[in-house]
Amino acid sequence: MRIAITGGTGFVGRTIARRVHGNGHEVVLIARGHDQSDPTLHQLAGARFFPMGLEDAGKLAEAFAGCDAVAHCAGINRECGNQTYRRVHIEGTRNVVDAARKAGVRKIALISFLRARPDCGSAYHETKWAAEEIVRNSGLDYTIFKCGVIYGRGDHMLDHLSQAFHTFPLFAFVGFRDKPIRPNAVEDVARIVEAALVGNELARQTVAVVGPDHLTLRQAVRRVAGVVGRRPLMFPMPIWFHYILGWFVERIMTVPLVSVAQVRMLAEGLAEPHPPCDALPPGLAPQIHFTEEQIWKGLPTPRPFTLRDFRFCRRRELRNRHCAFFSFP
Repeated sequence: MRIAITGGTGFVGRTIARRVHGNGHEVVLIARGHDQSDPTLHQLAGARFFPMGLEDAGKLAEAFAGCDAVAHCAGINRECGNQTYRRVHIEGTRNVVDAARKAGVRKIALISFLRARPDCGSAYHETKWAAEEIVRNSGLDYTIFKCGVIYGRGDHMLDHLSQAFHTFPLFAFVGFRDKPIRPNAVEDVARIVEAALVGNELARQTVAVVGPDHLTLRQAVRRVAGVVGRRPLMFPMPIWFHYILGWFVERIMTVPLVSVAQVRMLAEGLAEPHPPCDALPPGLAPQIHFTEEQIWKGLPTPRPFTLRDFRFCRRRELRNRHCAFFSFP
């Protein structure tokens, strides 16, 4: 089979790409190319890469030509410039669906969010739900995966927790009521998506994808801290404090310590889908536990946050590179 993957260089997309490619399938990667976490991805034998966004349904149809299925993984958890929730989640998904129809793609799998729903006051949740509705009403065979926290090498959760523990002697939990969480290993998510695309499982279903461990957020954070080898002073802070923090760091960091949308997710809990949807059959349900060994496999190289994590330093660095490129001997 030939499988196209939007957000193909991102954390989930590249894991799916490596899995299906390793099992003998062709992959077509669609991505703006901003994520350079895994430069070896472009070396996959026979893989095709289209460096573009989701704005042009015609160009997407050209990229999808000859593809049997599409894994739609592209999404954002904060708005930045013209990359708004509406533009990426709604307009982008509509373009992906239109392009899939034009190219004769038979199946689309959408990576959505566990608690995506309408009329809840969160643009992230509402636009993710709108994307689900576009796919459900597309006329194509589909599977929608409503995922909670996904972790692994190159994720935001382990990466940012590790950096925070190496930077700050304090750690503030979101809210005074501890919320449940069921972390998903990215390898499990890739396996389940492959089963839907290649094995024709879960046809026309919306399914919840939650990990096998029932934890509280504080238990999960403390487990990561133990593996990292740090013991910050941990204490709860009001949810409003984290909303202010999220709003602030979204504006000054290249990848925020936490986004406003993520604060909403953590405040609600990440263990049950809302609204309810189908459960995965036992044979497909996530099996990888959130163990110390699994956490260790997903941790980045130890480092604290530095000035390079802030936008003003990144802009200066890019300007310097630009000047160096056009310098004369």
